Amino acid sequence: MKTVVNKTSTPLRLPLPRGKALHLGPRQTGQIRDEAADHPALKKLIDAGKIELVEGEGPDRSAGWQGSAPHETTHPQGKGSFRQKTGDR
Repeated sequence: MKTVVNKTSTPLRLPLPRGKALHLGPRQTGQIRDEAADHPALKKLIDAGKIELVEGEGPDRSAGWQGSAPHETTHPQGKGSFRQKTGDR
């Protein structure tokens, strides 16, 4: 697998073989098959400097990252958070 990096500040739609496409947001990464890296449309984007192909898992973004656990919801999910209607309908 190869990792594609969007180097622009706009979302991109990357055409892939067999009519498929990969949508990448600004400065985001995605993975494609090794065979898809030879697609002529991708080579044009690489030559234009809009995307970059990286071998393996992509650029190491974990070096200085000190994130927290995934955000849990702040809405109550326990008993009583949903009231059902009662009576005749």
